[in-house]
Amino acid sequence: MARRFELLVFDWDGTLLDSAAAIVEAITAACRDLGLPPPPAERARHVIGMGLYDALRHALPELPESRYPQLVERYRHHYLARDHELQLFAGAAELIAELSAAGFLLAVATGKSRLGLERALRHSGLGPFFHASRCADECFSKPHPQMLEELLDELAVAGERALMIGDTTHDLQMARNAGVAALAVAYGAHPVAALDAMQPLACVRELAELTAWLRTHA
Repeated sequence: MARRFELLVFDWDGTLLDSAAAIVEAITAACRDLGLPPPPAERARHVIGMGLYDALRHALPELPESRYPQLVERYRHHYLARDHELQLFAGAAELIAELSAAGFLLAVATGKSRLGLERALRHSGLGPFFHASRCADECFSKPHPQMLEELLDELAVAGERALMIGDTTHDLQMARNAGVAALAVAYGAHPVAALDAMQPLACVRELAELTAWLRTHA
């Protein structure tokens, strides 16, 4: 069968890295450090995938603008304290290696900073497999299409030959805004119902199902 996609773009947190719970915990701890009531866990999970400042503004919209830098600093303190403990989802490294060997172009579009992504790529050992990446401190935050548009330009791939794979509605909306197909994974930050409402090509429940879908349909 002819290959449907040339470029596979992966979100990082909640898609390849099992980090959603750690992000929520870091948001909660940062709020407590500053004497702020933490947002409900559902709201904290919803902002995963956005750039950090945008995420915290959505999580705590009533906070005075002058206090967000403090919140960002405390969030980074708590997240980085356990960053080295976080692991890829079981099977993620094998999947990326398989897709690379099969000849796909691979990229990352993430709400992490460039420094954070480079650290994660080194720690995971996946850096050599990816041909390009875009981060939230280099582009507009998801769901703005800039990350995907720049990746398509850099790798000279037409939008219809690319697939965005992510665990949040921000990923899926970004793909829609860029005219790119999307595949949802429901083992990360956002619930199945919210992902299904975005009408991705499919919504897989576990990484083994993601692997099977890509082998069959990509």
